[in-house]
Amino acid sequence: MIHLLNLLAAISLLVWGTQIVRTGILRVFGENLRHVLTLSMSSRLRAVVAGLGVTSLIQSSTATCLIISSFLGRNLVPLSSALVVMLGADMGTSLMAVVFSFDLSWLSPFLIFIGVVMFVTREKTTAGRLGRVAIGLGLILMSLQMIGESTRPLTESPPVRALLVALPNEILLDIFVGALLTVLSYSSLAIVLLTATLASSGIVPATVALGLVLGANLGSGLLAVLTTAQAPVAERRLPMGNLVFKAIGCLVAIPLLPQAHVQLQQWVGTVHQQVVVFHLGFNVMLALIFIGLTTPLARLLERWLTAPTVTDTQRPRHLDLSALATPSLAISCAAREALHQADVVETMLRGILPVMRNNDLELAEKLRRMDDVVDELYTAIKLYLTQISREALSERESRRWTDVVSFTINMEQIGDIIERVLQDVEDKKIRKNRRFSDAGMAEICHLHERLIANLRLGMSVFLDGHVRDASRLLEEKARFRDLEHEYAASHIARLRDNTAQSIETSSLHLDLISDLKRINSHICSIAYPILESAGALTQTRIRHSMLAPLDAEEPSAR
Repeated sequence: MIHLLNLLAAISLLVWGTQIVRTGILRVFGENLRHVLTLSMSSRLRAVVAGLGVTSLIQSSTATCLIISSFLGRNLVPLSSALVVMLGADMGTSLMAVVFSFDLSWLSPFLIFIGVVMFVTREKTTAGRLGRVAIGLGLILMSLQMIGESTRPLTESPPVRALLVALPNEILLDIFVGALLTVLSYSSLAIVLLTATLASSGIVPATVALGLVLGANLGSGLLAVLTTAQAPVAERRLPMGNLVFKAIGCLVAIPLLPQAHVQLQQWVGTVHQQVVVFHLGFNVMLALIFIGLTTPLARLLERWLTAPTVTDTQRPRHLDLSALATPSLAISCAAREALHQADVVETMLRGILPVMRNNDLELAEKLRRMDDVVDELYTAIKLYLTQISREALSERESRRWTDVVSFTINMEQIGDIIERVLQDVEDKKIRKNRRFSDAGMAEICHLHERLIANLRLGMSVFLDGHVRDASRLLEEKARFRDLEHEYAASHIARLRDNTAQSIETSSLHLDLISDLKRINSHICSIAYPILESAGALTQTRIRHSMLAPLDAEEPSAR
């Protein structure tokens, strides 16, 4: 019993080690890996090499598939090129299985020791996160050694030997078991390494091991499909195409397994190496066969998986749950959703003038209901961001996380102000059949026009983070404040002249220009994080030259 528990513990350690390495690499190099993948789409060879290299680092073709799928969701890459990257990604994970097949047990304690020291002493830094990766690599190597030691006593047990002899040699059953274990463990690499170790110990016959390897490959493709099941259609095409490649490859490989087994015995020494070499050879053959067929398959998938007509475009649509494992990617998704929220706010803001000019109660009601959409998007973005581990964020990513939260708060508050403005226009103007004076309406139109321009500039500042644009936005705050004071004084002058329309709408007019200034203040708040990080803000807006005379007068006042 103790040997079985040791085996289960070693298997769990293997799966956990691969998870640590994958998440650690994504947290440290996630944004750079995405950049490399984006630049690699210009040629098939570069795409294959990029997929192989990135997946060798993160040790998960599924993670690579999710990253590329997010690119497809934003129309950044063509589907045919993404399928080529996945062929390279599958070779990458199989190449790592070959690397781990060598006797690296001597490296395990060194990696764990160095990793723990780096993580404990510099936890919040990149070095600390690389320490976690080193710990994960050490655990993988240690678990492989433990599996070998745990299976040795089991193979010597007569009941276990009798059970293995009685097992049916059914290739389809082997593939099913391999696929199921891969989905449950979320790692085809772990299952292939486990299968190779069990085969070398005699627990699993070599022919069964080859079937399990085919199942692990099929399970890897199925895992990506399941993970993106709720994603937009554009993001589901790549996992489905990758699964099609693997399924066809398995169908072709099944009748060739006996001959492949014979060839492996002749050319490869140990059973352990035979299993991992078969895994590598299978993925290399997939790449060679299908690299020229990615374009036809892409067309077929685009016809097969068509995007439905979207009737409600104001629901959260960019918050990809599968991206949460990659903090930089998840923050980008949240930022895109924040811009979607700002688009809804802009629609509300643009609608204020038509409501006032045309006394359109129906449009006012429609715009006020859109505030519920803004609130819903704010809640969705906030909850999505809270699921991102703050400990895994770099300093730059942490600032971006804060910027997104601040931006969505400002948009939500702007939506609330617009809703109140529309309600006031309904109650104080439309229902009472009043109208602004021509001069008053011109002032409101001018403020509204500047407000729309400032909102567009604020969205650009949030998206690009340019210091010059942020400075321009902050300058608009002072200009807008001056305009508010000027137009308020003009309105008071019209009251003194007994302008009837100004008298009727006086309260609404003053409240309206004040609310527009408040909206502008929220828009200009977008610039503060950008300027603060660039060191372009002073600690106080009070002029020091004005403080000196006040300090001199203070003693005499006492």
